[in-house]
Amino acid sequence: MLNKVQIAVVDDDKIFQLITNKTLHTIEQVGTVWQFYNGEEALIYLQEHAGEPDQLPDILLLDINMPVVDGWTFLKDYLGLHDQLQKDISIHMVSSSIDPKDIERARSTPMVQEYIIKPITKDKILDVIRQKAEKA
Repeated sequence: MLNKVQIAVVDDDKIFQLITNKTLHTIEQVGTVWQFYNGEEALIYLQEHAGEPDQLPDILLLDINMPVVDGWTFLKDYLGLHDQLQKDISIHMVSSSIDPKDIERARSTPMVQEYIIKPITKDKILDVIRQKAEKA
């Protein structure tokens, strides 16, 4: 893994994006941060940069409820794109939903590393980075 972890945040909540972006930039291990406001934007970006590992995130923080393409649809479409990507991206669902059905669905989805209930803290982000480093 690179010295600096690259992270994509896929969430339509502008306040969550702002707070998460500020938090990420206080963490020494974090390099590039991409912000996408729906799953479609993120999928298009990943597809366009599939062959460029330096332009792909190491970690993707994915919301469930978004307009255009929600988190579940993103995961379904990502599955078809996954083999083209030149980097193993660690996906973490980040949602305000405490619905046990959402939590169980995320946990039973093989490509989802974990389900995180908002708000996401700096300590939790550091934990996610640590998990990624251990798998590298």
